[in-house]
Amino acid sequence: MRVELFDFDLPPESIALRPADPRDSARMLVVRGAEMADQRMGDLPGALRAGDCLVFNDTRVIPAQLEGRRGEARIGATLHKREGARSWRAFVRNAKRLRDGDSIDFGADVSAIASARGEDGSWLLEFAGDEPVELLLERAGRMPLPPYIAAKRPTDARDADDYQTMFAREAGAVAAPTAALHFTPSLIERLAAAGVGHETLTLHVGAGTFLPVKADDTADHKMHAEWGRIDAPTADRLNAIRAAGGRLVAVGTTSLRLLESATGEDGVIRPFEGDTSIFITPGYRFRAIDGLVTNFHLPKSTLFMLVSALMGLETMQAAYAHAIAGGYRFYSYGDGSLLLPGA
Repeated sequence: MRVELFDFDLPPESIALRPADPRDSARMLVVRGAEMADQRMGDLPGALRAGDCLVFNDTRVIPAQLEGRRGEARIGATLHKREGARSWRAFVRNAKRLRDGDSIDFGADVSAIASARGEDGSWLLEFAGDEPVELLLERAGRMPLPPYIAAKRPTDARDADDYQTMFAREAGAVAAPTAALHFTPSLIERLAAAGVGHETLTLHVGAGTFLPVKADDTADHKMHAEWGRIDAPTADRLNAIRAAGGRLVAVGTTSLRLLESATGEDGVIRPFEGDTSIFITPGYRFRAIDGLVTNFHLPKSTLFMLVSALMGLETMQAAYAHAIAGGYRFYSYGDGSLLLPGA
């Protein structure tokens, strides 16, 4: 499909720079088939059915933004995918000043050797020393806010909490699974009282999620790879929920992509551990999920293509026009939506 079909005009003031407080007070656009309703995230228990299950991503964002020097040259690095115990693939700012084998000093006794520049322009960084890389990043790194927020304000102490979900447990993401930012313990309790359960899986979100689609046609776009895991007991429980007539509602496109990667043509979710680069566009037949909780995404992004695949392009164009006109807040710290194609 032509990428231009997924374009739309978004006023700059629609981009949220801080999350709602409290988190579950964010607005929620409910889209059932072609019908729309304006609600709040706190209304979610009444928007779902007893027996449904929300599936969350329990990845934890690491301080993956680094600023350093190679000699006199200033070098910025955003880690986006772990390649080994001490190796991370990173997008590098001022990469023209970098050569294979150069050492970058990030301060705080943290340094790395750059090598193996990839076709996407990224570099492999091998961190020096014996300390776990996670400790090095805690010392020298900062929270990697999305570029559309970082361009408008600096990262601050609030972001250390604001940009983590209540489920954040498995360290390794360089971007938050932002749909889950709307959830609070009290909302989870009210969902449980309404008969709506929840499960977790792990997908370490990479910075590639923010890369623009440069191709003119979706068939020519190469999707970034991210590492994920669904263990066997979780897969069994999710299959049992569907067998009993419950719906699986992914919380975030990351959970959705991993569930679809782990599900066969027979609709059975299987244990999964490894990389996925699944690219979902209109025409895709969903096998695992029955709905999605997600935020509002960038024009011409792979994520807007995904929600258009789930609900239909015309429906999502209408939903986004409604959200913009109604003052919904967009992107990572913005408002949410509940998308139910078959409801």
